[in-house]
Parts: sequence; structure tokens; C-alpha cells
Amino acid sequence: MSDKFFFKGRQDARVNHVQSGYQTKANQKPGSKKFPLSLVVTSEERKLAIEAQLAEAQLYGQVTVDTRDGAEESIAALTVLLAKSDTVKVEKVPARNEPCVCGSGKKYKKCCG
Repeated sequence: MSDKFFFKGRQDARVNHVQSGYQTKANQKPGSKKFPLSLVVTSEERKLAIEAQLAEAQLYGQVTVDTRDGAEESIAALTVLLAKSDTVKVEKVPARNEPCVCGSGKKYKKCCG
């Protein structure tokens, strides 16, 4: 009989909790003071524009200029953070016996509910 199994063939429960559910990088918010964005641009004018975008969005980042031939910009992390939409808030749905929001004068449960 194997030493991995115990009474009624069940595995040891103490081993299961070791690797489950713990996210080590969950609190690392990119663009914060502790974890600034590292961005690369190709000109000084572009650097000033990117720094203005960072200041407007209240983000932190290190912008470096790479003037080599064939150098590419890497500002993908900034565009992802700027394109992130806000939380959608839905208005409260009226209760069943309140008047309907469409203006028919009927109760919500008889009209649109």
C-alpha cells in the first residue's frame, strides 16, 4: 500500500493548501510610485508629450530617449492604462410596485418588468 493514501483511499489534506490561491504580484499596480512604467521614445519632443500624458493621468514613469537608427518606441504599457475604461454604474432598477420609468403610468411589474 502506498504512503500517499490514508484511510478510505483519501490523500493527505495538508498538502493541498501549499500552492493554491496566493497571488504574489496582485498588489503591483503599474504606474505607481513603487512600480513606475519604463517607456522608450525616439525623440525629445515625444518625451515631453509622453511626460504630459503621464502627469495628466497621474501616473509615474521613467521615459528614456533612444536615438539610434531603427529604434522603436515602447509605450504599450501606457496605452493600456490610458485605454482602460471606468467601472460601469447602472442606475437602480425600480421596485416592482413603483411607477414605470418609461412614463406609461403603469406599475413597473405590469409594464417593463
